[in-house]
Amino acid sequence: MDSCDVLIVGGGPAGSSCAWGLRNSGLDVAILDKAAFPRDKVCGGWITPGVLSALEIQPEDYARQSVLQPITAFRVGSIHGPAVETTYGHLVSYGILRREFDDYLLTRSGARILPPMSVGKLEFSRSRWIANDQIEARVLVGAGGHFCPVARLSGARPSPESAVVAQEIEFEMGATQQAGCRVREDMPELYFCADLQGYGWCFRKGSFLNIGLGRADPHRLPEHVADFLRFLRSAQRISFDIPSLHGHAYLLYGTSKRSIVGEAFLLVGDAAGLAAPYSGEGIRPAIESGLLSAKTIAAANGQYNRQQLESYRLQLFGRRQPRWRSWTTNIGRCIPSRSIAPLARFLLGTHWFVRDVVLKQCFLAPGASSS
Repeated sequence: MDSCDVLIVGGGPAGSSCAWGLRNSGLDVAILDKAAFPRDKVCGGWITPGVLSALEIQPEDYARQSVLQPITAFRVGSIHGPAVETTYGHLVSYGILRREFDDYLLTRSGARILPPMSVGKLEFSRSRWIANDQIEARVLVGAGGHFCPVARLSGARPSPESAVVAQEIEFEMGATQQAGCRVREDMPELYFCADLQGYGWCFRKGSFLNIGLGRADPHRLPEHVADFLRFLRSAQRISFDIPSLHGHAYLLYGTSKRSIVGEAFLLVGDAAGLAAPYSGEGIRPAIESGLLSAKTIAAANGQYNRQQLESYRLQLFGRRQPRWRSWTTNIGRCIPSRSIAPLARFLLGTHWFVRDVVLKQCFLAPGASSS
């Protein structure tokens, strides 16, 4: 049986950040993921400079071998409504390809990368976790996303949870498609649903295009996605058919009832339900929680009981103000339904609201990034 001090289940940004944070701890850290990296990941792939800074990554170094698209502007509006462009004149964010970004972080994490394997069995015996009867660890880190097996062992059940649901696709455009795409590389486009329960995006990164839509209300998601794609064509943002989209789900911060700390285990990233309520960002919260979990584990000095790990939960939630619903949901609940669509179109067609509320307070707030 293989053994280690720390077993991280999930090799995405949360798991690899935890491992990177433990690289000088003297602990034997291993990462187990069901996929072999590099692997494709459904994600908008948008990060702020703070993400690179937190991981001590120099942009010029990363950009030498990977896509790092500078973002200096945004186009924001409502689906089937007006849109406004906000230009900053300086860099405010980056676009990345998750296939490249996750593989980069995993490679530099300093952890042992175990052969790909799904975790179907977890047992706690004699103060140690045993995964699949094959791997033994003193402490377990659940970094496997919304459906993380470590989250399930804590009693969380993804099915009854109120998750945001999304469908999206990222693909490389051919020459004809690039000519038929009016989306600027430095200007991601965001379009809100009329009921303010979600938004769609269209994000170009060189020859790659990422399109998707996410909603807090899961009902009739395919219809909303199809309507959004029709809008993009009617608005002449794209002139070609889009490949089939893929679905995923995540929990907004403040809505999860999962126990993120237990006896010799803790949850990070989407497994802990940390996506930002305003924008649905997931990469920055994943990295923050991964680094904080590493500090907690290192400071425990081999004592990984629940009481010793509880400081992780207290620090994590102390750093973020609980917001039970996004501003879009709050507006939707406070305004009569017959008034939402015209009000949304009006506000999202004004420069001040887009610049000072949507972008400044939601998408470009300190620590903001999208996943």
